[in-house]
Amino acid sequence: MFGMLLLYVPSVLCLVGFCAGVVRERRRLSNAVFLGLTIVFAAVAALLQLGSLKPDLSGDVAIGLLVVAAVAVVVLAGFLLANGITMVRKEGRSPANLVSLGVGLALIVLLALLVAALVLHTRALAVAAGTAVVLAGHVAFLFVCFLFYSALYQRLAFWRRGDFVVVLGSGLIGGSTVPPLLAGRLDRAHEEHTRLSRRGRRPVLIVSGGQGPDEELPESHAMASYLLERGFPADLIEREDRSTTTEENLTFSQDLMRTQQPAARCVIVTSDYHAFRAAITARRLGVRGHVVGAPTASYFWPSAVIREFIALVVHYRRLNAALLLVILLGGLFMWWWGWPPTNHI
Repeated sequence: MFGMLLLYVPSVLCLVGFCAGVVRERRRLSNAVFLGLTIVFAAVAALLQLGSLKPDLSGDVAIGLLVVAAVAVVVLAGFLLANGITMVRKEGRSPANLVSLGVGLALIVLLALLVAALVLHTRALAVAAGTAVVLAGHVAFLFVCFLFYSALYQRLAFWRRGDFVVVLGSGLIGGSTVPPLLAGRLDRAHEEHTRLSRRGRRPVLIVSGGQGPDEELPESHAMASYLLERGFPADLIEREDRSTTTEENLTFSQDLMRTQQPAARCVIVTSDYHAFRAAITARRLGVRGHVVGAPTASYFWPSAVIREFIALVVHYRRLNAALLLVILLGGLFMWWWGWPPTNHI
């Protein structure tokens, strides 16, 4: 019995790391990884325990899990291809709108490589397929961790006291009109301002967004007009009209907050798909605030979430490049050692 309990030690340690990380700082990607490792280690321990108690059943469970995983990949590939086509039809053929289509095609290529390796029985294909599966598994693990913790982060209790509400801009339609995506952020910011005001405070709402090359006015000015038209008090709106990126949104908004209250806390409002990456950026810049997300159109959400994940991978590019190198070197090592033997393919 004690030996069985030892199987769960890695999962418990990761759970402790996750809880400690959330208490210390919720805006860390490491919290997402610890949560994912907790679940993975617990699942592995459960399978090992099942294999020890019921060897015959454990084999069937393992095969069942492989079948479920294969079906899930096929379904996911089809969903992403369909979503990619929808994005192109509704949003145009810009590179950002082709992300879900590209990931769907990559999954199809991975499946084709696995089928070819199984049918042709060549060591080169077996090694290539094995390396591709490990790489895809690593990316899938990180993505699932990011996805679930992003949702969890937005449901964790954050500071109930806020001196400012900061709304991040997202571009204008026709150079002057607030689009539905940005309107959703502004409506959510209005809700957060109302919630904070019920606690006896009058927080300032900072609308953050500069003027793009194809825009007639700064985004912050259009955002302020949107709020004023809906009855928001003019004296509680502050315009930050220099920023062009999320990092600049937060940096310049923080400068405004510090001129009024050096130790100010804030609630940052963006779209739900963007909330966790904005929170990570806010932590890195030293902004004392947590992020809440506004709902996004269902067809737009998958591609947007994948883009956010890619942006985080690029942000941690050194670590991910090192892991990629390890995986590729592992594939080369298998090839050099002659694995798998040709009579086992």
